[in-house]
Parts: sequence; C-alpha cells; structure tokens
Amino acid sequence: MKEIIVDVSRCTGCKTCELQCALMRDSLSQKFPEAMYEEIVPLPRVKVEPLGEDASLPLQCRHCQEAACLDACPSGALYREHNGTVLYREQRCIGCWMCVMVCPFGVVEPRRAAKKVIKCDRCTGMEEPYCVTACPTGALVFAEAAQLAPRIREGLRERVLELLSDGRKVRLDITLPHGG
Repeated sequence: MKEIIVDVSRCTGCKTCELQCALMRDSLSQKFPEAMYEEIVPLPRVKVEPLGEDASLPLQCRHCQEAACLDACPSGALYREHNGTVLYREQRCIGCWMCVMVCPFGVVEPRRAAKKVIKCDRCTGMEEPYCVTACPTGALVFAEAAQLAPRIREGLRERVLELLSDGRKVRLDITLPHGG
C-alpha cells in the first residue's frame, strides 16, 4: 500500500503542502486569496510542525494498523478501507471528537465551525495526494514504504545527528509505519 512518507532532511517548513491541501481539499473557490474570505476558512489535513530552529516535520494521518480513532468513534464515521486507509464519513459524525482525543499523533483535528473533524485520507481516488505534488523540495513522497525505507532512514539519521548540537553519539533505530 502506498503511503505518504516524509524525508525530514528535505523539509524546509515552507508549508506549501498545508496551503495546497487546504485550497484543493477544503476550499469552495480553490483559489488563493479568495479562500481566505470564505465563510468557513479552509483547513489543511497536513500540519507542518517545527522540530527546532531549522527543522520541520509535516504530520498527517498515519492510518495506523491499530487505529485508536476507529475504536473510539461511537457513530462509525471512521472506518478502514480495504487498502488499509482510515477514512471518514462526515454525514455519520456526531461531533463528539473522541477521535481527536485519542489520536497519538494529533492529526485528527476538530473543525469547530462545523462541529465535525478533519483528517487526511491520502487524497483517496487520486494518483498522488495534493501535499506530495505541491512539495517543492521532495520532502513528501507517495510510495510503498518498503521501497523508500533505507533512503528515508539514512536521511533522517543524518538530520537528527545534525540537530544534536553537543555532538553526542546516539544509536538511532528508526522504524517507518507498517514495518518499513
């Protein structure tokens, strides 16, 4: 199954992925700056979080094998597709936000204006997610995790070592989602 994989060593924190996701997935006009004036402000399904002065990490739903959000959803609004993707049926959502509370990554977010939630679905049905297509540095890749695991692990290892300013030797065992 293809996943959105993040190469932290390439992310500059530009938030282009956030902007493209919000415009194309949540905006009525799908144009900037018109989207800024929409009654309900478009929200991205990916969030870029700072890791330090010069490092960032794009976060989106990891579609966990043991997804706490699925177990917590009393209405069945969240469900797993045959390919493993955790999807969301807005019409079934009762706005309890239990999924928001149990998500270990903080990527299922409340959409307060609609009393619903918003989460990444990997742009299901598209060849490639908008965030991946928009990323100017190639930090986001849509591929089988097993194909990219060695390259991503090494890039992440180098970036983490750069961030350790005191030069300590650290053993890094980095695992990707789904055993990649």
